[in-house]
Amino acid sequence: MGKTVKLLLLGGTDFAGRAVAETARDRGWDVTVFHRGRHPAPPGVHVLNGDRTAPDGLAPLATGTWDAVVDTWTAAPRVVRDAARLLSGRVGRHVYISTRSVHTWPMPAGLDEDGPVVDGDPDAESVDYGTDKRGAELAVLREFGDEHSLQVRAGLILGPWENIGRLPWWLSRIARGGRVLAPGPRSTPLQYIDVRDMAAWILGAVEAELHGPFNLVSPPGHTTIGELLDACVRVTGSDAELVWTGPEVIEKAGLSGWTDLPIWCAPGSEGHTAMHCADVSRALATGLRCRPATDTVKDTWAWQQTVPSGGVGRPGIGLTEEAEARALALC
Repeated sequence: MGKTVKLLLLGGTDFAGRAVAETARDRGWDVTVFHRGRHPAPPGVHVLNGDRTAPDGLAPLATGTWDAVVDTWTAAPRVVRDAARLLSGRVGRHVYISTRSVHTWPMPAGLDEDGPVVDGDPDAESVDYGTDKRGAELAVLREFGDEHSLQVRAGLILGPWENIGRLPWWLSRIARGGRVLAPGPRSTPLQYIDVRDMAAWILGAVEAELHGPFNLVSPPGHTTIGELLDACVRVTGSDAELVWTGPEVIEKAGLSGWTDLPIWCAPGSEGHTAMHCADVSRALATGLRCRPATDTVKDTWAWQQTVPSGGVGRPGIGLTEEAEARALALC
C-alpha cells in the first residue's frame, strides 16, 4: 500500500485475532484492538475497550478511519452486522474470519469456495456454528459489498495460543508418557493451518486488496497423523510409546474422532473428507505458505509451558484416562 497500514481488530486478544495483531504489529502496521479486556492485548498496539454485545458497546468505534478491519466473531450474526454497519464508509476493507463449516454437509473431497453453503441470516441471533458464520458473511457483504469484503474460510487452526486445546491435549498426553492410544493408520493425511501462517496470508491479502471467499488451510496431506504425533514425542522429550490403532478398534471401543481423539478423523469418513480434503488452490495462488508441522508442534509446546497448569483448552477435548485404558486393552 506504500504507507503504514491502519488495522482495526475486533477482538484480538485470544487466538486467531492475537496472531493477526502480533503479525501486523511486527510488520510495522498501526494496530488498534477493540475488545472487552478479558485477556491482555498484545504489547505495542492501541487498545479500545468495549463490549459489542452491550447497549452502546460500540461507542468507542464511533469515530476514526482504518484501512482494514478484521473481525473474528463467532456467534449471533447481528453482532457482526452492527459493527460492519457502524464502520462502513470509514474502513477500506472488511476481513471476516469465517469457516469452511458454512458449506452444506457432507462436504465432498476437493470442495472449493464455490461449493453450496448453508442458509444464513445477517440479522439473526445465534443458531449454530456454520449458520452463524454464514449469516455474518452475509452481514458484511451487505454493508461493505463484495469488492471490499474478504471471507477467510479457515479449517482446523493450530499453533501457539490455541484456545480449543486440540494440539495442546496431544502434547500434554504424550508428555505424561506411557502407552498412548494413537489413531491410525499412521499415514492418515491431515490438513490444517498454523495460525501465524493464516495471519501472514490475511495481511498480504489486505495489501493486495483481495476480496471474496478463500479456503484458508494447508494443502491436503501437509502432514500425517504419524508425523504429527512423532513430532509431539520429540519436542516433549517423552518416553511415550505410541500404540497405533486402526479405526475399527477405535469404533469398537466406543470412541470418536475429533472429540475423543482431537485432530484425527477416520480416513474415508465424512469427517475426514470435510476437515482434511479441501481444495486450497485459490489461497496457494495468492501467497499462502505453510510452515512444517514440526515448527507448529515445537512452538505450541514452548508456549504451553508458559501457561498455568490446566489453563490450556476447553473441557471435553480428548479422551479420559479410563477410556484410553479400555481402548488400549483391545489392542
